Amino acid sequence: MSSTASYRGRGRPRNFVEDEALDRAIRVFWEHGYEGASLTDLTAAMGINKPSLYIVFGSKEELFKRAVARYRETYVGYAAGTLEEPTAYGAIERYLRAAVDALTDGGHPPGCLTIQGGLSCAPANSGISTFLADQRTAFEGKLARRLARAEKEGDLAPGTDTAALARFVTTLGQGLAVHAAAGAGREDLQAAVDVALRAIASYLPPGHAAAPAAPTTGA
Repeated sequence: MSSTASYRGRGRPRNFVEDEALDRAIRVFWEHGYEGASLTDLTAAMGINKPSLYIVFGSKEELFKRAVARYRETYVGYAAGTLEEPTAYGAIERYLRAAVDALTDGGHPPGCLTIQGGLSCAPANSGISTFLADQRTAFEGKLARRLARAEKEGDLAPGTDTAALARFVTTLGQGLAVHAAAGAGREDLQAAVDVALRAIASYLPPGHAAAPAAPTTGA
């Protein structure tokens, strides 16, 4: 929803644009995590008051979930397109290269919201940790299916454990996010990707050259 929202309810500001409010909430959750982001921080950033937040989003938890959905559509919207590469190697390379570009983009906090958002959650908020884990594994499942297809088509060596390979790739992606949040630069992270791609190349059939994916730009 990108146009001005027409809502009912007391306390809701006029000319409220939900996507803009979510974009501001994303930054607060990204910088402070779910538990560290106070309602005062959120409402100040979003330009609304607490009653409005509850009217529009229902709860802080629902706001967070919708912010994560918005984050996936925008900041990591590149991920789905990486699976469209014609080769498995190309898909993996494009995903990892694009991830590094996105993680180190200076236009937003470093790292990944789906990791930074739930680094520390009390037992009462364990549902947030589970929700974020589900978000991270969603792409892993899609990548596993793409690699399984590649193995059947002869694009990966016969007998490749495509589920394990997909888990390796996404685990690496999450590790890159942790290092980016700790201050690692783009060049260093791309060097780590170089090492990983040499390992990925061992899963290619004999005589199957690893062709680099098309150049990517930051998200």
